[in-house]
Amino acid sequence: MSATKTVTPPTAPASRRIAGVGLATASGVAVAVQSWINGELGVRLADGIAAAVVSFASGLLVLLVLVPAVPAGRRGLRELRAALGGGTLRPWQCLGGVCGAFLVATQGLTIGALGVAVFTVAVVAGQSASSLAVDRAGVGPAGRQRVTTARVAGAVLTVLAVLLAVGDRLADPGALALAPLPLLAGMGIAWQQAVNARVRDAAGSALTATLVNFSVGMVALLATLAVEMAVRGRPGGVLPGEPWLYLGGPIGIVFIAVAAALVRFTGVLLFGLATIAGQVIGAVLLDLLLPTAASHPGPAALAGAALTLVAVLIAALGPAPRR
Repeated sequence: MSATKTVTPPTAPASRRIAGVGLATASGVAVAVQSWINGELGVRLADGIAAAVVSFASGLLVLLVLVPAVPAGRRGLRELRAALGGGTLRPWQCLGGVCGAFLVATQGLTIGALGVAVFTVAVVAGQSASSLAVDRAGVGPAGRQRVTTARVAGAVLTVLAVLLAVGDRLADPGALALAPLPLLAGMGIAWQQAVNARVRDAAGSALTATLVNFSVGMVALLATLAVEMAVRGRPGGVLPGEPWLYLGGPIGIVFIAVAAALVRFTGVLLFGLATIAGQVIGAVLLDLLLPTAASHPGPAALAGAALTLVAVLIAALGPAPRR
């Protein structure tokens, strides 16, 4: 008589997780730049939803040209259709773009009033808590993961760090009134990263997963814009002439593709913490180099950014969570 052996799925080696953390941190800096660009675009158009549509449209146009032109993209589309037809990928797992659309919309709606740093702290708070729940529920391709002490400590320390970075702004009633929007957007980011990674695994292509994300998000934004125009009329702003204001979409392509490729190695929480570190660093630098009426960077902001990096290292260097 032979005993049945329970096999634990292998976990990613530490070197791969550390490399993933580095790439995720760099993509987080890019997200901070995207937030600043989309926030400025929202101010120019005098409409955050219209700015989000423009941002998503620029990214979607790039993907509609790129994916069919690349062999991996064409193969990914075939694999995606087969996965949906065979039931290995559920239709609801292709809806991550809705959360991405909401995040981009909140960038255009709130950053003009909040500044990049306060926007980031609200996103961080939602993303950190949601990442723990998403990993524990096994929404991502890495499956269910234990909530380890290192991961909880990293999440808590990250929230404390960003609170330190922008603590002087949290007493502003205007900031607190708008903060729930990026808070909800942050909660959606973790779920978006998890389901996009599922799409990436099913299609075998991060580009294909990114195209699905942008397509779904664009539909959601166009529907929202149609409702807004029916209620309030057409946006009053005009399209700006500066080309750099249309880079939010291409930056989003890079972030979504990197997330879809790396989350299966790092897990949602670790990837989220690393991108948070990048976002905080990027937000502080932007508020220092390109200050606005809503940004007031100081020593506390720099200390908070440094503490965020410590938090990510704690989560990254701890034992890999078992499934």
